Amino acid sequence: MEEHTEAGSVPGPGNQKVLINNSADILVIAAYFLLVIGVGLWSMCRTNRGTVGGYFLAGRSMVWWPVGASLFASNIGSGHFVGLAGTGAASGLAVAGFEWNALFVVLLLGWLFAPVYLTAGVITMPQYLRKRFGGHRIRLYLSVLSLFLYIFTKISVDMFSGAVFIQQALGWNIYASVIALLGITMIYTVTGGLAALMYTDTVQTFVILGGAFILMGYGRELSRRGRGTEVESQSPQWGSRDILHLQHVGPRDRLGAGARSPDDLALTAFHEVGGYSGLFDKYLGAMTSLTVSEDPAVGNISSSCYRPRPDSYHLLRDPVTGDLPWPALLLGLTIVSGWYWCSDQVIVQRCLAGKNLTHIKAGCILCGYLKLMPMFLMVMPGMISRILYPDEVACVVPEVCKRVCGTEVGCSNIAYPRLVVKLMPNGLRGLMLAVMLAALMSSLASIFNSSSTLFTMDIYTRLRPCAGDRELLLVGRLWVVFIVAVSVAWLPIVQAAQGGQLFDYIQAVSSYLAPPVSAVFVLALFVPRVNEKGAFWGLIGGLLMGLARLIPEFSYGSGSCVQPSVCPALLCGMHYLYFAIVLFVCSGLLTLVISLCTAPIPRKHLHRLVFSLRHSKEEREDLDADELEGPTSPPIQNGCPEHAVEMEEPQPPAPGLLRRCLLWFCGMNGGGAGSPPAPTQEEMAAAARRLEDISEDSSWARVVNINALLMMAVATFFWGFYA
Repeated sequence: MEEHTEAGSVPGPGNQKVLINNSADILVIAAYFLLVIGVGLWSMCRTNRGTVGGYFLAGRSMVWWPVGASLFASNIGSGHFVGLAGTGAASGLAVAGFEWNALFVVLLLGWLFAPVYLTAGVITMPQYLRKRFGGHRIRLYLSVLSLFLYIFTKISVDMFSGAVFIQQALGWNIYASVIALLGITMIYTVTGGLAALMYTDTVQTFVILGGAFILMGYGRELSRRGRGTEVESQSPQWGSRDILHLQHVGPRDRLGAGARSPDDLALTAFHEVGGYSGLFDKYLGAMTSLTVSEDPAVGNISSSCYRPRPDSYHLLRDPVTGDLPWPALLLGLTIVSGWYWCSDQVIVQRCLAGKNLTHIKAGCILCGYLKLMPMFLMVMPGMISRILYPDEVACVVPEVCKRVCGTEVGCSNIAYPRLVVKLMPNGLRGLMLAVMLAALMSSLASIFNSSSTLFTMDIYTRLRPCAGDRELLLVGRLWVVFIVAVSVAWLPIVQAAQGGQLFDYIQAVSSYLAPPVSAVFVLALFVPRVNEKGAFWGLIGGLLMGLARLIPEFSYGSGSCVQPSVCPALLCGMHYLYFAIVLFVCSGLLTLVISLCTAPIPRKHLHRLVFSLRHSKEEREDLDADELEGPTSPPIQNGCPEHAVEMEEPQPPAPGLLRRCLLWFCGMNGGGAGSPPAPTQEEMAAAARRLEDISEDSSWARVVNINALLMMAVATFFWGFYA
């Protein structure tokens, strides 16, 4: 018979004891920061950061393993540790489908999309649409939409996730800690460019995976041996009632208040999980004992709100009643993933930095294999956290949740941080904090660099078409500083909007805004008949449809099981991934119909811009030929090249020591006698041909193709095993 306990005194976030206050943890964190900064400085000295191609595309010199590691690290932010584990704690394994779907979509990037982007000779995705369709409005629309999504969803989610972990682990002032992280991230983003990001991403990928494996392995070792290192409790003065509440791990484990002390509570509870098999034995019984609210309007809460879902162990769930219906997971998620993995600047920019197409494909395969791990490193630990701490992680009474994590709708987001701070011993706890910092900094750095590229190459060049490389590099770095300022200013909004469904929030927003963009990119690559008018009105029509769903849903609020949303079912009743399918189809049909009713783009403008013409050798007449993408020679002061007059000018004085140090730090030569000569037209043409080359060695191409088939077979096995 279940216990139904009235909400009592539960420790809140403000009462937590600081855990990272010992030399072992501090030493590990300091060593991690020194390692990352050292790698960034090394890459500054090693790579060319003084050109647009060198800063934004790492000079297309990266081999396959940094490409794959950087793809994974750029995708796995702190939002995944907090969001995946939190949704896993709340509803089981199905959220891993978001990760495993990417195994197939990332191959589409390497085999179908990247070859066209390379032959098009572009740096940004809006730049590709400018070449493909002509005009300015599509490129400007996509640039603004991307920057909006970067600032108000990606950065917001990562900052909130990092703040949750820091709050649970350190008890620091959230503003000071987040500002410090943003500052350090900004420094090696501004100074190192994409090459520094990709090398530090590679280091941080090993830190992320190593720390998560240690947590998983340490927990399994404890459950196997039934003992472990004593950890310090983070709870304040415990009453007998609180101990009873936190010892409640399911119907089979109801112990008295004096059965064990708070210090060994976490380790004893983890032993009770019993490893992998114990997880599946006990998860369905992990229910909170606090189910009666002191608020008369809430009262006794229905068991459907705090019981784990009966289909918690299934990836594929009922198409009508499931929280992640299987048709929506397979089709709708593929549409949203197609936008993220195949047309999002953060991801595609990593691929375009590969030294050739074979390395790009191999990097996509490596990223795919790495994407198998979040199920075991994040989702399942989140489920274990619910088993160990059901009254905190699985709280359902609004006032209890408010005391535990500061929000009334639920505290599943604290699942992973709570597991770390209560389970790990000194030193390893510092390593896991370093893992979270690595994920946060890597994701934010990727967004800073990519948004800098978008703003500089797609917006600023329209305002200053005669700007040279030096000016563009300076503007790109100043934009990073601006992004940091906006992020810090947005932090109070992020804190006020924190809820119990962080991962669902970002996926829902993407489902309402991304499908039209995904439809236009797919049609742009594979349907030569699509023109600018069709693409533009397809984007606008899709945007209006998406806003018609997004605005009322977030105006009414998503609600919770205890306090459901009052949004009308006509507007908010359809699952967001089903809505993504409808939005994709409608946007695509609108694009095709308008394109067929208007004049086509002549074939001479499409060579190497669509998949069927990617190997064409004919000369292409770019539709954006009238737009200066960048001067071929140093810009002239206060005018364009046609106003230049040949004349002898005295050499400028050599810059001072301080100025030379600053220019080196920012990757810009001072222009003095020691500077390398400007490249000739022939050298620039040869460099352009090398950047656009998609030829492959036949034997290595066969190797990567076989590995891609092998990876798809492995992915299909895992999908079938957990379906």
